[in-house]
Amino acid sequence: MTARAHRLPAYALFAALLAAAGLPIYIHAPKFYVDEYGVSLGTLGSVLFGLRLLDVVQDPALGWLSQRLSAWRGAAVATAAALMGLAMLGLFALPAPVAPVLWFALMLTLVFSCFSFLTICFYAQGVAKAEVLPGAGHLRLARWRESGALLGVCAASVAPLLIGLVYARPFAGFALSFALLALVAVLAMRREWGAGAMPAAAGFALVLRDAQARGLLLIALVNAAPVAVTSTLFLFYVELVLMAPGWEGPLLLLFFLSAAGAAPLWGVLAERFGARRVLLVAMSLGIVTFAGTLLLGPGDVALFALVCLASGAVLGADLTLLPAMFATRMARIAPSAAEGFGLWSFVSKFTLAFAAIVLLPALESAGLHSAGEDSTPKAITLLIWFYAGVPCALKLLAIALLARAKHVERS
Repeated sequence: MTARAHRLPAYALFAALLAAAGLPIYIHAPKFYVDEYGVSLGTLGSVLFGLRLLDVVQDPALGWLSQRLSAWRGAAVATAAALMGLAMLGLFALPAPVAPVLWFALMLTLVFSCFSFLTICFYAQGVAKAEVLPGAGHLRLARWRESGALLGVCAASVAPLLIGLVYARPFAGFALSFALLALVAVLAMRREWGAGAMPAAAGFALVLRDAQARGLLLIALVNAAPVAVTSTLFLFYVELVLMAPGWEGPLLLLFFLSAAGAAPLWGVLAERFGARRVLLVAMSLGIVTFAGTLLLGPGDVALFALVCLASGAVLGADLTLLPAMFATRMARIAPSAAEGFGLWSFVSKFTLAFAAIVLLPALESAGLHSAGEDSTPKAITLLIWFYAGVPCALKLLAIALLARAKHVERS
């Protein structure tokens, strides 16, 4: 049967919706509230970290809730998607009716809570779906799902910048577009939430007792950190280090399109040579391709574009293969998968919050400013090291962890 017959394009579309509500919010929201309301970087970083502390309890609990609502998963997903769309409108399209920091916290809490619940439901359903697909079902589904996610990141990352060319309120236009995407994605997936048997809950303890699952969660935590750092600082790096305001959109688009284009290739290579082996190669290439950003400066847009092209292609492996490896393990030890992906969701988002609480206040203390204000040379140097040096060091640690995890060789 064809991918369309298996309704795999619907999984790609829903993944695009989730991706649009994840990483791009960390790219856009802090800078939007700095420029629009004058909120300090340190305050925003503290709010983002506080939201992730909430996730310590919330994400595993949402995994439990997803399992309990499995019989009504379609209705639960539709409700959560509607709430997420409304919260996105509140975040970007409506003037803050209360103190901007409080409004920022409230709307992000709603966005991220719905995002977590939908992500857990979606990946748990993917485990059940992969079991009925022919061949390497988890890798096949992962190619569609993660390619869709990367395209969603592409669209969401550049949408405000492109909408700004024709509309005076680009972020309001982005929020409205997101709400429409939520409606289309929910309709596309409406027949899938009952597809495949949903086994009984396994519980968090079973997942955490498994050495392979724990190892993959730790690798995911460390490996997500470089992307968290670069995502948090990307707009500041382009504006203040490259001194290339206006290039943010094209560079983001190049980066994520490169990742989306390469993701299917990494999946094919993983099926042939093994996911762990291919991922180790890709992660090593990631350091090689990104280390050059330490040497860039004002006007080096063309060189940075080459870095975006190469490092984006490598990112396609990270975002495709690790979730597929974890899903494969969940299918063996915790077939309901909801609890496992509750933990996975927390790990993925915690790195973004950790980057915000550590990096943004440190840069602000060093004298980093946005919106046309002068930044100190010390702050610019620190920004370069945070953006380029820290991710490479974290990636080396992730490589060491994966190299030792020989038990996931046949994931």
